[in-house]
Amino acid sequence: MKTPLTGARLAVAAALALSPVGCGARGPDTGAGQGDDTVKASDLNLQPRDKIAEGGTLRWGINEFPSQWNRNHIDGNLAMAAVVSNALLPSVFVSDGQARLSVNRDYVLDARITDRRPRQVVTYTLNPKARWSDGKPITWADYRAQWEVMRGGDSAFRIVSATGYQDIAAVERGAGEQEVVVTFTRPFGDWQSLFSPLLPAAVNEDAKAFDSAWLNAIPVTAGPFKVGRLDHTAKTITLVRDPAWWGDRAKLDRIVYRAADQDSLTGMFGNGELDVADIGPSAPDYARARSATGAQVRLAAGPDFRHFTFNGSGEKLRDVRVRQALQLGIDRAAIARSDLQGLDWPAAPLNNHFFMPTQEGYHDNAGAFGGHDPRRAQRLLDEAGWKLDGDVRVKNGQPLTLRFVVPAGSQAGKSEGELAQSMLAKIGVKLTIQAVPSDDFFTKYVIPGNFDIAPFAYIGTPFPLSSSYGAYVNSPDGKTWNANLGRSGSEAIDAALNRAVAELDPVQARAALNAADRLLWEQANVLPLYQRPQVVAVKDTLANIGARGFHDLRYQDIGFLR
Repeated sequence: MKTPLTGARLAVAAALALSPVGCGARGPDTGAGQGDDTVKASDLNLQPRDKIAEGGTLRWGINEFPSQWNRNHIDGNLAMAAVVSNALLPSVFVSDGQARLSVNRDYVLDARITDRRPRQVVTYTLNPKARWSDGKPITWADYRAQWEVMRGGDSAFRIVSATGYQDIAAVERGAGEQEVVVTFTRPFGDWQSLFSPLLPAAVNEDAKAFDSAWLNAIPVTAGPFKVGRLDHTAKTITLVRDPAWWGDRAKLDRIVYRAADQDSLTGMFGNGELDVADIGPSAPDYARARSATGAQVRLAAGPDFRHFTFNGSGEKLRDVRVRQALQLGIDRAAIARSDLQGLDWPAAPLNNHFFMPTQEGYHDNAGAFGGHDPRRAQRLLDEAGWKLDGDVRVKNGQPLTLRFVVPAGSQAGKSEGELAQSMLAKIGVKLTIQAVPSDDFFTKYVIPGNFDIAPFAYIGTPFPLSSSYGAYVNSPDGKTWNANLGRSGSEAIDAALNRAVAELDPVQARAALNAADRLLWEQANVLPLYQRPQVVAVKDTLANIGARGFHDLRYQDIGFLR
């Protein structure tokens, strides 16, 4: 199951996306061996357009069927929503496999800092050919409308994160309708993460439109594809080539996304029902996919990590000592070995919330809260007033019973829950595993805080800080958590994050992020497990698609080899 996006934002698999301010991530050129293959920063079978056949239908398996398609809405912050809508919506910058950014010239001809004093000013020159599917040109007004909502001034708008937008003083018309002048109140190092995706101004007119206009619908697009049909019964999303697209013509006639439980996707791929599916870090699924006729498994060192999120707003987990005890009672190395067995992938625990071991800036900040220490966990529970009564701890007559919520059909999540159940029983915590429908996992359980512990993955971006800022920032009122799904934070964490956000020097930004990371290990909000490999099964005739790492897909170039 994948996660949501946050910050600039983390995408969560069942869908979140991660990235620190000013910190470019570096993918490894080589890594752990995978049979005869070498783990790469990305593995897409990149081919020039003249080698791609014209036409055809790509059948793409996804592990959830999103209902909210406004990706700036907290409920739309899902990896699968991004997988679909990245073919449909504007983005200002695109990333290569090493997280190097370039202007996306289909939408923007130039974007740069044009002034630094007295304030940071960024000027965007828009592509005059760019238009929404309703015929309206994409102008500075779309950028202004998005900023007005995303800066977080009106709580009626359930935004995913105000990161960066809250640091903007004004978004104004420049020399014409296709020039946008953005003035910041303070330096923002990750300014390139903003306005991606860009949505039309009408989405941001009022809170009702923001919440409902893109619910179970994608009414307006601006990409090489447009929506053909959303079939809620069959759980399919059909995109068709858009003849009004001004860029390179899409090679494929259509893309059909088909939603199914994660554990079903490999079987569907092996049966010839799908052409591409992210099968996740499952050794059995990896072996099954590789044995399929005409199949290839593409594998890359993902900028993503598997983790457990602890719900700090819950009555039993509000005390940080209880969350710390859970963290110490869980053997992360054992879970990593179990999840990754058979993949020939390093099963070392991940000891940073922002950086992967393959990124510049990675430091092991876990310290005393990163190891498996059941005895210390028991002492913390004793201090918090949870006394052992038989096999389960009790406080004020209430047993320490917690819910581990997993998406139905996720064997990895179920296995992780069973391992955690056994581990926590040894410190007097009773863990019950609750399987819920995959499509409801985030919207009805994780996002509203209807869980105690939830396993999923945060999906990385080239912006480690801004993409993950929202996942850890404290609530302003104790009730509004936005992308902070762990629902706990502190003023000290916020201060360190804000130092990193405002830092234009990458070295200093990384130092501030690592300071925040050390505090997060004490906060016990998110417990990182391991860096998640991207494992994608594809037909061997497919090009420009697979395990992408930091590499943004160019949907108009995806297709079958001639």
